[in-house]
Amino acid sequence: MVRISLLGYGVVGTGLIELLEKNKDKLENIEVVSILVRNLEKHENKKFSEILTTDTEEFFSKETDIVVEVMGGINPAYEFVKRALSLGRNVVTANKDLIAEYGGKLIDIARRKDVNLKFEASVGGGIPLLKPLLESLEGNEIKSITGILNGTTNFILTKMSRENLCYSKALREAQKQGFAEANPESDVMGYDAARKLAILSTLAYKKKISWKDINTKGITELERQDFIYAKELGYQIKLIAVSKKVRNEVYASVEPALIDGDSLFSQINDEVNGVIFHGDAVGDVSFTGKGAGMLPTASAVYSDILDIIKGRGELPTKYEEEVIIKETTYDKSSLLIRMKTNDKRSAIKAVREKFNKAQLVGERKDEIAFYLEIESEVEIIKLLNTLIKEGKINSYTRLPKVS
Repeated sequence: MVRISLLGYGVVGTGLIELLEKNKDKLENIEVVSILVRNLEKHENKKFSEILTTDTEEFFSKETDIVVEVMGGINPAYEFVKRALSLGRNVVTANKDLIAEYGGKLIDIARRKDVNLKFEASVGGGIPLLKPLLESLEGNEIKSITGILNGTTNFILTKMSRENLCYSKALREAQKQGFAEANPESDVMGYDAARKLAILSTLAYKKKISWKDINTKGITELERQDFIYAKELGYQIKLIAVSKKVRNEVYASVEPALIDGDSLFSQINDEVNGVIFHGDAVGDVSFTGKGAGMLPTASAVYSDILDIIKGRGELPTKYEEEVIIKETTYDKSSLLIRMKTNDKRSAIKAVREKFNKAQLVGERKDEIAFYLEIESEVEIIKLLNTLIKEGKINSYTRLPKVS
């Protein structure tokens, strides 16, 4: 008999119990022995209400083979997972915040105690990403990762593009439909996608990458006009997470970007996620699917539980060597730049003197927009910062093209 305990009984925990019950004829040797919750009354009508507890000591006193952490956040999840591993219990978690921040330390404990730590659901929800990366693509050197890693922002951007909604209205719609939290900061500022990119990049490049070092920009400054300019140029706008390995350096960013209308990412809308790994042997390998939600995420957790039961998959390696994250790429690039200015004539002149092939794609009362093809992003960023310093522009929105 394999005994399972749950830390948390929210959306994902409920989905996991549903999958366990649905598949109990296939796996008769699984028993759920304890579920730790904050509020008993909130869950009193759910299945297994008789084994719910709010007592941490009671929870950890139960004999358990696998502890499933689906409570989210860092505290108290980190202390609970650390304690479970220290007690010699296997752990499955869906917590990307926890893995991005403390994954290395938790892997250390798991290795010392000869137990497993699985976290497939921490990146991409129901999309299998970590297992293919660690196992199926093991013979490749991964050169780059590109993806839409956050369903909330993708839903908002889809609404802004299709229905010409402003950011605030699109956000309210996302909250109304349950795709955005009451406090959506982690999603809309790009932090959630950066954490997921850090986990993928660390495993892919075999070097320690901190999400806090990734150049991250959210979607809150986007306006309707950005989508109008993008459509006129034949592009869509998506929040794109990208990392590229160049010799011993890594470029990594999460930011709104221009996407070709016929590309894979242009077809990924609403809450759906998508990732492309580029390997030196296999080329591009793409994965798409629901990146969040009760059953999709529970599906990944369930798979990790089966892997532990059946002895599949080794504990991931902990990587100590840190890598310098480049803030800009030196590759040739195309960008849409929208500038707020009270001195349009001077701003236009400055851009055209520096980039004689600059295409003016929009001019309104207090703003101008250019489409540029440049040798390096360093050039345009330097110019834009100079124009701000000289008072020729007040602010700018930069949308790089991602192929």
